[in-house]
Amino acid sequence: MSLEINAIAIDIPDDCNLILGQTHFIKTAEDLYEIIATTVSLARFGIAFTEASGPCLIRTEGNDDELTQACVRNLQAIGAGHVFCILLRDAYPINILNQIKNCPEVCGIYCATANPLQVIVASTAQGSGVLGVIDGFPPKGVESDDDRQKRRDFLRAIGYKR
Repeated sequence: MSLEINAIAIDIPDDCNLILGQTHFIKTAEDLYEIIATTVSLARFGIAFTEASGPCLIRTEGNDDELTQACVRNLQAIGAGHVFCILLRDAYPINILNQIKNCPEVCGIYCATANPLQVIVASTAQGSGVLGVIDGFPPKGVESDDDRQKRRDFLRAIGYKR
């Protein structure tokens, strides 16, 4: 049996965040649409989901065609079944991530990011699967007291802490 491993660069449009995960059922795209639309009503988003049996289609939903098509291109590049991609504009993963994790079809989340992203994909004669992700860049050191204070000040400036 042969195995090939590749790193796939993912396209995240400007001013967007991406959520990538694994799921297992055809109704995923519609359920994710409802979660996003009812949680952050002003969000612009696209969703794509790859079936792993039957017609093996990429199913789509969303309220922004550009983001939906970017999700499709990302999933075509990954080439694995039962993967979903969400691209968000005017919302952040922190606003919807717990609701997505609680979606009955969602098996797990690989990442939620706006960083440069590579997906590590293994391929065999049967097909492909996601092994993991490379999200952003490696650490450059440990935060200092000044860095810690800047982090705390930033969280308060954007309203995430009091």
